[in-house]
Amino acid sequence: MKRFLGLRPFDVLVALYVFGIMASELMGGKVMPIGTIGSFHLVAGVAIFVMPLLFTSVDVIVEVFGKERARSVVRTGLLIVALQILTAVFFTHLPATAFSQHKEVAYDTIFGTSIRLGLASILAFATSELLDIAIFARLRQRMQGRALWLRNNVANFLSQLVDSTVFLTVAFYSLDRGFGVNAKFLIGLILPYYVVRVLFSILETPLVYLGVRWLKSAKRTAAAVQPVETTA
Repeated sequence: MKRFLGLRPFDVLVALYVFGIMASELMGGKVMPIGTIGSFHLVAGVAIFVMPLLFTSVDVIVEVFGKERARSVVRTGLLIVALQILTAVFFTHLPATAFSQHKEVAYDTIFGTSIRLGLASILAFATSELLDIAIFARLRQRMQGRALWLRNNVANFLSQLVDSTVFLTVAFYSLDRGFGVNAKFLIGLILPYYVVRVLFSILETPLVYLGVRWLKSAKRTAAAVQPVETTA
């Protein structure tokens, strides 16, 4: 498969991974209503639309380049989140000029929220993403590379349950409310969030095959044009 617009497949995959991280960090604080089941009000964070992309990207990298390369990408993502937290802390504490003073409260509120989301992401990423890699790699070894669709989805289902629980609890637990109120809210948040992410994982399965095929094609092409060393 030829390069699309001259882009290298691995670079595109990493770029999509970084995009998913930053979109969820900066814009993932919004919660939207899903529906009601009995007394539970089902809601979901808007980051639900990009989070499955992160797990899919990591699984594709494991399939083609191995788990160590995937772990390196995950660690890079954690570094990006840490830098974003530090940047948000620094920028929100800088004084504003009279020209932008009217936007200061909104600016500090929005990006101050991203600090808490960033801390929640670090905890969630450090557990769920590395868990996803471990499960996918183990299944790949035991199944001898067969049934990519099954390996991808099993790894995603388990790791995204951990990610959803850890991230949403840390990000949205209200310290000024009781445990019962928080538990009810979080169950109503985690349940649909996880279910929709599972559905997204299933729908994105063809993208896993496409990504693996694209990366393998580029890898073979790079190996074919590798200069051969000669001895004098």
